[in-house]
Amino acid sequence: MSTTTTALEVVLPGRVEPHQLELAHRELPPLRPGQALLRVEATGVSFAEQQMRRGKYYDQPAFPFVPGYDAVGTVVAVGGAADEALIGRRVAALTKTGGWSSHLILEAADLIPVPAELPADAAETFVVNGITAWQMLHRIAKVRAGQTILVHGANGGVGSTLVQLARLAGIRVIGTASARNAEAVQALGALPVDYRGDVVRQVREYTSDGVDAVFDHVGGPGIVDSFELLAPGGTLVAYGSASTKDEEGNSRLPVLALLARLMWWNLLPNRRSAHFYNIWAGQRRLTRFRNQLREDLTAVLDLAARGDLHAQIAARFPLREAGKALALAESRTVTGKVVLVADSED
Repeated sequence: MSTTTTALEVVLPGRVEPHQLELAHRELPPLRPGQALLRVEATGVSFAEQQMRRGKYYDQPAFPFVPGYDAVGTVVAVGGAADEALIGRRVAALTKTGGWSSHLILEAADLIPVPAELPADAAETFVVNGITAWQMLHRIAKVRAGQTILVHGANGGVGSTLVQLARLAGIRVIGTASARNAEAVQALGALPVDYRGDVVRQVREYTSDGVDAVFDHVGGPGIVDSFELLAPGGTLVAYGSASTKDEEGNSRLPVLALLARLMWWNLLPNRRSAHFYNIWAGQRRLTRFRNQLREDLTAVLDLAARGDLHAQIAARFPLREAGKALALAESRTVTGKVVLVADSED
């Protein structure tokens, strides 16, 4: 870098309310070989940040830190050994933390090209959500055309993407959501189920023999119903413990308890399987991990660029209004993803 770059960052100072997020400016260090400087155009509010502000995300860093699970932006500079052809390209990246910033320094190898015809805010809705949905559906559950799945939280960021991907693959979808979001879930192509009612009974009305896969981010006691709703040969994919986000105590215990339950089910001779999905699993084999992320996100972004997959943007906020964005995401009143976009002042 020939000039100094100052980044505007949204800081999570501790276990605070959304309006207590802080803004800070930080001078970024020079780029090292293999790195790239990204001018962030869009980042998002995922369920991970909602857990992090409560200190409930499984392996979050110590406070204070900058949240932000993913980002989409344009490469403005690269360090030595990085491909200079990246400069001026729109790319996407998983970050886990740090994404709520006007500028990011990332490893160039972690950047995934975004089709030129896809706007940054639309692409942002498919980064962590798209990778998660694609890998759970096609790499873990391996659901086939003609089968039936149950998607919990079908109006959410991951859920709405999962519903669309499944329908594109010829899969029948039952989706849980609140009654107010039933029409939105139906518009995505899923059969709506009110999660406040008797979910088991409602699902049985659609399929008496059970479903071929369940995708459950809720965890807690309801995970038992998810497993019991599986047809013989079915697969449960758990990928969170949303029901425990407001509970006091060690943030790791709910996840560990969930993992233990899934392992126990897999030991039983019941012809059904249970898995826990972690987007970062396999990171120790870094090259393979990066290749799979690139392959899967590219497939999702290409579908979006062709118009086969539609971005579900609940709302857009300037980066400086991250607190308002987080509060809206936590209200459970929206369909899709709340997106933070670049501010002209940043």
